[in-house]
Amino acid sequence: MPGLKGRAAVITGSTSGIGKGIAERLAAQGVDIMLNGFGNRDEISSLEDQLKSDFGVRVAYSGADMSKPEEIRNLIRQAQDLYGGVDILVNNAGIQNVAPIDEFPEDRWDAVIAINLSSAFHSIKAALPGMKDKRWGRIINVASAHGLTASANKSAYVAAKHGVVGLTKAVALEVATQGITANAICPGWVLTDLVRSQIEARAKESGRSFEEEKRILVSEKTPTQDFSTPEQIGELAVFLCGDAASQMTGAPYSIDGGWMAQ
Repeated sequence: MPGLKGRAAVITGSTSGIGKGIAERLAAQGVDIMLNGFGNRDEISSLEDQLKSDFGVRVAYSGADMSKPEEIRNLIRQAQDLYGGVDILVNNAGIQNVAPIDEFPEDRWDAVIAINLSSAFHSIKAALPGMKDKRWGRIINVASAHGLTASANKSAYVAAKHGVVGLTKAVALEVATQGITANAICPGWVLTDLVRSQIEARAKESGRSFEEEKRILVSEKTPTQDFSTPEQIGELAVFLCGDAASQMTGAPYSIDGGWMAQ
């Protein structure tokens, strides 16, 4: 996709899982990458080196805490200083907490809302003036199937992800004539390393095979009885950044094995 070569992207929560998959696929298109997230520093450095070596792009890392607005603003400034701007902003950082609402810890509610929803507001606010100056930008908010529907015991996550979808629509309307799009990706079950390890543990406990345990885990919600992958979500993000998607804005895009078709 020649139109993306030389662009620069900030991807929050990109040291593993979905964010890493998006970073890899954008780097493959020649996009310079600002990684962000937590994890083992040696592993993060290895990911930086891998992206540089495999795709010949510039890669940097920020450990900015997505619950802290000033650190978010510093993340955007760091990318602007290094790359001359932020062309693509992917808000992917997220956490989860599961509990009935009358037992839900208030500090965990605040943390889920801060990282899953408010961080997207702060990063968009910081990056948007530069996009307006260039009259080009792509904002991709990683929401969830839970941005479109609900499950019990996930009140904070569901509220945050519904908010992300609404925020996406509002931003898209505000910048509709300025060469900037804003869209939401709404994954269902995704086969990340973390989920894979959970399936392996379940399989060991139950005595069933990995594939059987995987099918059981997703079958309640997912008609295809299979997971999406970080790489597939990365390819969708690449498409949403390209010229073919220039008239696609303000919309949530499900990648959920048919969950929302039910």
